[in-house]
Amino acid sequence: MILDIILYPDERLKQNSLPVESFDDEFQTFIDDLEETRLAGPGAVGIAAIQVGRAQRVAIVDVSNMRKPVENHGHLILVNPEITAWDDYEIGREGCLSVPDFTGNVIRATTITLKSQDRYGEYHEYKMTGFEARAVQHEIDHLDGKLFLDRVVSRSTDLFKRKNYKK
Repeated sequence: MILDIILYPDERLKQNSLPVESFDDEFQTFIDDLEETRLAGPGAVGIAAIQVGRAQRVAIVDVSNMRKPVENHGHLILVNPEITAWDDYEIGREGCLSVPDFTGNVIRATTITLKSQDRYGEYHEYKMTGFEARAVQHEIDHLDGKLFLDRVVSRSTDLFKRKNYKK
């Protein structure tokens, strides 16, 4: 089932998400619905549970279908993700399903180490670089009540009206 995306400036987007403790059937159904919602979004490489009104530490990231191939781990369901290390930084353009009218330049780490559970509660660790690392940091920000708008380098020079947004 495709869920409704919460749009900025909805205050729910600013709340911290709680850890997932139950990996029951209801949670599995939610994961499937969250993925269906991500796929319905125009070019969405990631989505966080809070974007559909569920304040749990869950995000989905998949950068494997980008026009330019990037090094990645494929389709990831990240439950209770935690960045344990990061290195180097660069500015890059970001957009968001919850902020459909704008994109912005944001500074992010270029390399991260991530510890996370999967949809069944099993632990994994990943070393990520480039666009995949950026996408994961963007989604973890959602879980911490932050939007890319909070990290834009300069609102006067690094925030851009989206020219066309395919719905």
